[in-house]
Amino acid sequence: MNSPLLPEKPLVVSPSLAAAIGLEEAIMLGVLSDALIASGEEAITLSGAYIAERLPFWPPLEIQRISKNLQEKGLLTLLNAPFSQSGELHFRFTQGVIRSAAPPQPPQGLRDGPRQSNQIAPNWRPDAELMAQLAQYNIPDYFIRQQVPEFVTYWRERGEPHHAWGAKFLKQVIRNWREHETGLFQREQDTAMSGDWRPSRDAMVLLVRHAGINQAFVEDAIPEFVLYWRERGEVGRTWNSKFIQHVKRQWARYTSALEHDTEPKRIPDNWQPGRDVYDVLQLANIDLEFARRQVAEFVLFWRDSNRVHSSWNTKFLQHVKHHWARQHALGAQPIQGNQDGRQQSPAGTSATRDRSLVEDLTDRSWAS
Repeated sequence: MNSPLLPEKPLVVSPSLAAAIGLEEAIMLGVLSDALIASGEEAITLSGAYIAERLPFWPPLEIQRISKNLQEKGLLTLLNAPFSQSGELHFRFTQGVIRSAAPPQPPQGLRDGPRQSNQIAPNWRPDAELMAQLAQYNIPDYFIRQQVPEFVTYWRERGEPHHAWGAKFLKQVIRNWREHETGLFQREQDTAMSGDWRPSRDAMVLLVRHAGINQAFVEDAIPEFVLYWRERGEVGRTWNSKFIQHVKRQWARYTSALEHDTEPKRIPDNWQPGRDVYDVLQLANIDLEFARRQVAEFVLFWRDSNRVHSSWNTKFLQHVKHHWARQHALGAQPIQGNQDGRQQSPAGTSATRDRSLVEDLTDRSWAS
């Protein structure tokens, strides 16, 4: 019949199929099955132009959504990237969906029409084909079987008949698994910083063995890192990664701030720490005003002691770091001790001898 209202081939929809899987899905299934039957192949690729010609009333995102629905119902398998990205549909039907050139039929779980609807049996179980479909979503077998008793009990209590219990179970398990994965991910990853937090063994190996950072330096960075994030009160899922980045930044600034003079010298009267020293302290989350207040006392002590040293920046970093940690550990109580973090001897003089750079880096007396 020729009519200006029907300029192209009409779409044929099976009413029972539409009732079983949805009108949109039935329309698309009819178009895809026609193309597949005409090709004689088990899997074909339909171009965006062909889809636009046969289904011009749906934009690409709708084509993607409905084809994905067909896959979730176990009717077909999509073999390429989403339609909105690839611009084509590469697919094959599930075995048993298309048996001949006759209008497409739903799979076994959906094949019976509304007239043959029935209540779920008390011993209902998913068959092997349904289990295989669920396995394609990487859902563990134990999780699938856990859903069966609740599913059967729920629908028996409601007393509603249905013609496709397999399709209903498929949708419910997929939904429950996604909710389970989301909740599990959040429980495992989103945690607050605790007072006894320590980096994982893998993080320590990466920093010490692979990045070549002194282990004592890494250990000393832990209380600063914990204090900073506990005061912020945030939750995170990558504390080890944050710690690795934090230590690497501190180490880079720390080593660049070290003086490499081979000849020890007395501290000058007008000595001031280098700019890189304050960068290191800032990375350690130490208040810079607190550090600046230590300069005068630091210089006075070492001028009076008449000691020589090859790296006053290193000494000052250790001095500030020591007193900052002690102040927070003791609730900002006055600290009694000399300028390099050691307790004073009875005579009031320093008991610390001049040490090498390696000894300075490995000195953890302030943390004890």
